[in-house]
Amino acid sequence: MTISTHKHHRLPHTFLLALFSLYASLAIGADTMQQYQLVKKDSGYVLQLATVPVPAITAGQILVKVHAASLNRRDVFVLQGSYPGGDASGNVPLSDGAGEVIAVGKDVQAFKVGDRVAGTFFALWRDGKFSPAALASARGGSVSGMLAEMVVATEDSLVRIPDHLTYEEASTLPCAGVTAWNALFKAAHLQAGEYVLLEGTGGVSIFGLQFAAAAGAKPIITSSSDDKLAKTRELGAVGTINYKTKPDWEKEVMTLTNNAGVDHVLEVGGQDTIGKAAASIAFGGHIALIGGLSGFGGNLPALGLMGRGASASGIYVGSKADFEAMNVFIDKHKIKPVIDRVFPFAEAPAALKYMEESGFIGKIVIKVGS
Repeated sequence: MTISTHKHHRLPHTFLLALFSLYASLAIGADTMQQYQLVKKDSGYVLQLATVPVPAITAGQILVKVHAASLNRRDVFVLQGSYPGGDASGNVPLSDGAGEVIAVGKDVQAFKVGDRVAGTFFALWRDGKFSPAALASARGGSVSGMLAEMVVATEDSLVRIPDHLTYEEASTLPCAGVTAWNALFKAAHLQAGEYVLLEGTGGVSIFGLQFAAAAGAKPIITSSSDDKLAKTRELGAVGTINYKTKPDWEKEVMTLTNNAGVDHVLEVGGQDTIGKAAASIAFGGHIALIGGLSGFGGNLPALGLMGRGASASGIYVGSKADFEAMNVFIDKHKIKPVIDRVFPFAEAPAALKYMEESGFIGKIVIKVGS
């Protein structure tokens, strides 16, 4: 079928949109799809698998076939009802996912059918300063996320993924990867030779380890598992500390750094670790306040930081521009995200339970489609 675009035979805009929708539906090959939804239960939520119509796209929108989604500790907090934000009832969970563009609406210029993409954590933060609008657009909570066979997105909420990564690997980047990147390179300007302290072996800490090692820095990492610590040495850790056998691990940090302390801390532990992190900091060092695995809060010793000329700043993932800058670094160094386990789509609830058990290293992924 040939459509003339001669000015005397131009078809009405509404007809073109209808024709495009028909072609898109034929290309997709289905009228319905599956997605997980957050359903209210007690003070939190449970996951429920639902069959829904394939979403229609309008001008400026993109339809993405999701191939993989990954988990973050935040997703557990959302399920528990302990994560700040609005009511998430009926929304699709998980902020992180990667897939293939299968249809584009009118006026879309940055992407085409077949492009390999990942969604940004914040759908409305392209660049510049953080804002209330960006905060309200965090996927997987009060805004629908990526645990679906298909999702609709805008140009500003997608990035191209590095060619050397699989969809499963790329799905791990939007939250943990960008968070670690911003903590080290944007907030603190990491330099080769500097010491970096990572707490635990979750997604942010493992990305921080990989980024620091690639940049020529000296990562030190903590864990309660000697087996996990052995794996981190393979990833580039120059120092490892078992915080169960050495509960005063801040003293071990000082020993490993010849009493100089670390230049950077990715503080993900929260109230139980923040004091020890501050006791580990070097003169002029920086603490990136990221998470609350042991609970949000704790006392940051302001006088101690002032006495060392050190600083602390809050890190909440980052913008699309940050994601793209990180991808350049990942591509340059051919970094491969560490994936502990991949679950099938039908076993998404089991994947979240596995995360709650905290026996993993790196990232947990759910394979959504082929």
